[in-house]
Amino acid sequence: MPAPVRIAIVGAGTTARHHVEALRALDDRVEIVAGVDSVDGDAGHAAAFCAGHGIPYAGTDLKKALADAAPDLVHVCAGDPLEPVSAALAGGAHVLVEPPPALSLRGLDDLDAAQAPGGPYVAMVFPHRFGPGPRRLRDLVATGALGRPLLALCHTTWWRERGGLLTGPGTYHLDLLVSVLGGWTEIQAAAHRLARPGRAEDVSLAHVTFANGAVASIVTSVLSPREESHVRFDLERASVELTRVRGHGDHWRVTPAPGHEKAVLAAWNAHTDGGRRGLPAQVADVVSSVRAGTPPPVSPAAARDTVRLVAGIYAAAFTGHLVAPAGLEPGSAFYERMEGFGPPWA
Repeated sequence: MPAPVRIAIVGAGTTARHHVEALRALDDRVEIVAGVDSVDGDAGHAAAFCAGHGIPYAGTDLKKALADAAPDLVHVCAGDPLEPVSAALAGGAHVLVEPPPALSLRGLDDLDAAQAPGGPYVAMVFPHRFGPGPRRLRDLVATGALGRPLLALCHTTWWRERGGLLTGPGTYHLDLLVSVLGGWTEIQAAAHRLARPGRAEDVSLAHVTFANGAVASIVTSVLSPREESHVRFDLERASVELTRVRGHGDHWRVTPAPGHEKAVLAAWNAHTDGGRRGLPAQVADVVSSVRAGTPPPVSPAAARDTVRLVAGIYAAAFTGHLVAPAGLEPGSAFYERMEGFGPPWA
């Protein structure tokens, strides 16, 4: 039997806990060997997290943990990813990075360039690409079984104390949108700071046109007491929807267009519902790739359309102009920094 993949976790919050749970489900395929976290130089966070999860090594210095515990794979679950990713790659470990995968398009390209040919590699956490529902939808769109995509809705309406959801977990749903519809061609957007303190927006709205002709409405909010994430695709022959309440569940619903009931339901039901979903599914695929010595999903290059969509929403919202991908090339303000010149209320 192959040796287990040795894992280190960076971070000691809720996101890190979710990663530990996903890894534990893989049983003897993995071994969590280290936990690293430092808030204001306090070693207590890592110590408490590791004690609570049975992780043998706790520390505040990733470079030291790399030398002492020799992980094969580092999960970066907190903070600016560039420094821990660079340290892990230099230490010979693969990396799985939570959103924001980079704080700008430049940062994403820097992560991509930091990978050496043949590895170690960097992968981005975009869990809504994984599991039977997203695979089934992408397959049916690719084969034309549901007709052309026409309209999509992507609404992430949550309740949080701080803004900036668009660059955090809200990115998950945007990534599902991009993974199904492909590249975009133009964006109109608005962002507001209506009720939350700080610099980040608490509401954003965008109208996006995709290269295949489909259009999408995107709403992201941290002001919504009834929390829900809703992604809907209207195609020529069906509507397909995913609804998640408070970040949980994987509730897919398909509604055939009149006259297409039999063909659509037969195509949808021909795919299996079994297997892992979301983060556990992606973590399992990443671990399998590490064991096989192949690039794990999702690479920085594969995530670029999604990160560029986020940058495009900020650019359109903060400038008040229609934005195309060409406006986000190296040298532009919104390539260098996700918020470009800064929000209009700053």
